[in-house]
Amino acid sequence: MGKTKAKKRPQAQLFDDDDDKAPLLVDKHGKPVNDGNGSDDDGSAPPTKKAKKAANPLSAGGLFKRAPAGKKKRPEIADSDDEEEEEEENENENDSDNMNDDDDDDDDNDEMGTDEFLPEMKIERKARALDALARSEAEASKAELADAHAAGEQFVYPSPEELEHEKQVPLSREAIHSRIQEVVRVLNNFAMEREEGRKRKDYLDLLVHDLASYYGYVDWLCERLLSLFSVPEGLEFFEANESPRPLTLRANTLKTRRRDLAQALIRRGVNLDPLEKWSKVGLQVYDSQVPVGATPEYLAGHYMLQSASSFLPVMALGARENERILDMCSAPGGKSAYIAADMKNTGTLIANDVSPIRIKAVAANLHRSGARNTIVTVYDGRKFPSVMGGFDRVLVDAPCTGTGVISRDPSIKMQKRETDVRRLACLQRALLLSAIDSVDAHSATGGVVVYSTCSILPEENEEVLNYVVSRRHVRIVPTGLAFGRPAFTRLRNKRWHPSIRNAIRVYPHTHNMDGFFVAKLQKYENGVKNASNTPASAGGARGGGDDVDIELSDNEEQDEEEDLDMDKIQQFEVDTDGAPQALLKFLYPNLSISLSGGRETNRDSLSSGERTGRSPSSKSRWPYVSL
Repeated sequence: MGKTKAKKRPQAQLFDDDDDKAPLLVDKHGKPVNDGNGSDDDGSAPPTKKAKKAANPLSAGGLFKRAPAGKKKRPEIADSDDEEEEEEENENENDSDNMNDDDDDDDDNDEMGTDEFLPEMKIERKARALDALARSEAEASKAELADAHAAGEQFVYPSPEELEHEKQVPLSREAIHSRIQEVVRVLNNFAMEREEGRKRKDYLDLLVHDLASYYGYVDWLCERLLSLFSVPEGLEFFEANESPRPLTLRANTLKTRRRDLAQALIRRGVNLDPLEKWSKVGLQVYDSQVPVGATPEYLAGHYMLQSASSFLPVMALGARENERILDMCSAPGGKSAYIAADMKNTGTLIANDVSPIRIKAVAANLHRSGARNTIVTVYDGRKFPSVMGGFDRVLVDAPCTGTGVISRDPSIKMQKRETDVRRLACLQRALLLSAIDSVDAHSATGGVVVYSTCSILPEENEEVLNYVVSRRHVRIVPTGLAFGRPAFTRLRNKRWHPSIRNAIRVYPHTHNMDGFFVAKLQKYENGVKNASNTPASAGGARGGGDDVDIELSDNEEQDEEEDLDMDKIQQFEVDTDGAPQALLKFLYPNLSISLSGGRETNRDSLSSGERTGRSPSSKSRWPYVSL
C-alpha cells in the first residue's frame, strides 16, 4: 500500500519526527494503537473497536502522548469474538478508573470539554465525603461512650466545695451541658449508675441547677416545669423554648376564602402552606419577600397574624349563628374576630376587657376584620354578672404567667415569681366563676364556658378547674379538638377531679405550637353548689358566685385599684355606623347608655332573676359602656 501524506490532526494529537509517516497513536499509558503506517498489521484485518475508540482524541482516558523511543509495539488483533469482548470489558474498566483520577486530570478534561457534568459530580463527591465523615464521627462518639460505660466509668457527683466554688467561678456552657448529659444518663439508669449513698433527689437538684444556669431560668420555675415531664422530655421542652414557633395567620372568612388569600400572598412572594387538616382557616408562613404584617391584604382585614394555639379555644367554643356570646378577656381581639367570623356577623358578641388601653387594640382589630355584631366594653370580668347575663357561650382566655410562650417572651424565665403564680391563680378562679354565672344553663344551643391559658402550670389550670367544679353545677366535657394531651388528674402527691382529663394540654416540643391549656365546661344548672357552705358571689352577682380573696402587696393593690377604678376609665368612640347602639337598644330596650358623656350616676341594682334573663326591668340601668 502506498504511503500517503498525513492528514491534519487535532491539536491534542502529537506526531513522530518522520513527517512522511502517519501519526503513531498511543494511549496515556504508552500503549500503541497502530503501527504508524496508516494501516493495520497486514492490511487485511479490520481494526478492533479498541483501536477505533483510541483514535478519537476526545475519548476517555486523557490526551494522547508520543510513544517512547524503543518501545513501539504493534497492537494485538483479537483472534476470536470472546477475546474481543474480554478486551472491551478491560477497556471499560480502564475508562471507569480514568474517571476517578486525581483533580489534575479532571481539570484537563474540563478544559477539553470532555464532560459537562464533572463540576456537579465533584460537588456530589464532596457531599458524600462529608456525610461519611459525619457518620464516622457519630459512630466513634457512640463507641467511645460504650467503651466508657464498659470500662465502668462513673459520674462523680461534685463535692460541696466544688459547688461553692462554682458560685464564684461559673462553669463554661460546654462544661454545664456535658454535666447535664451525665446526670441524665445516671437518672435513666439510676440503680446502676448512682454513687453509693446518693439519692435521686440529689441528682435532680443538680440537674435543675444546671438547667437553670444553661437556659437562663430562675431555679423555682425550672424545677416546676421539669416536674411536669420525664427527665428526657423535660430537656426537649427546654430546648424547644429556645427556638421560635412557626409563623401562622388566620384567613378572615368574613372577607375572603383561604384559597384566594393564599394565592394573593403567593403572588406577593410569600411562601406558605395550609396549616393542618384540623384548621380550615390557618396558613403557615415559611418565608416572605414582603412584611406579612403590612400587606394590602392584611390592612384590608383579609387575615390576622395569630398563633396556631390561639385557634384552639375558639374552635372548642363552637360559636353558632344568632347566639349571644361573651369574650370576657378579649384583648387584643384576635379571638373575638374569630368568633365573629364563626357567627357570620349574626347574633351578638360582647368583647370585654378590663384595660382601657388594651381595649383600643380590640376595637381596631374588630374594625379591620369587618365584625358588625360586636359590642366592646370595659369591665372587670370578676364583676361582669352584675352587668348582664344569660349568655349562650362564654370564652375566658384568662391572664396567666405565660409559661407556654417562653419562646416569644424570654423575659418570663427570670421575671416571674412564685407569688405571681398564686395571685394569678386566684384571679383565674374568680374570672371562671364569674363566666359560669354569666352563662345560662337553660340555653337551647349553648350553656358552654371555655377556659384557656397560655400557661402549662397546674396551679393555673387543673387546680382552677378542680376549684370551680366543686362550687358550680358544671361538668368538664371533651373539647372536640383532634390533638393535645389529656390534662392531669394526678401529679406527684396531688389529685384532681377525674373529669379534668377531658381538658387538653399543648406543648411546644410535641406539637410545635405555643404551650396552651384548653378546657370546655357545660353548665347544667344555674345557681351555686353547696350554697350553705360557700361565701357570696365572686363577681358581686346575687344568687351565685364565690368571693375569692386575692392577696396583693401594697403596691400591687394600689395598681389594681387604679386599673379597676371605673371613674378613671377614659372613653373613646368607635364608628360602627350605629350598630352597637342599635344592638344595645334591641337587647335592652329600657337601657340608658352613656356613649360620649360621663358615667351614669343613677344606677339601680338588678335583681337575681333580672340578671339571668335577657331583658332587665324598666327600673334597671346599665352602669357604663365604653365604645
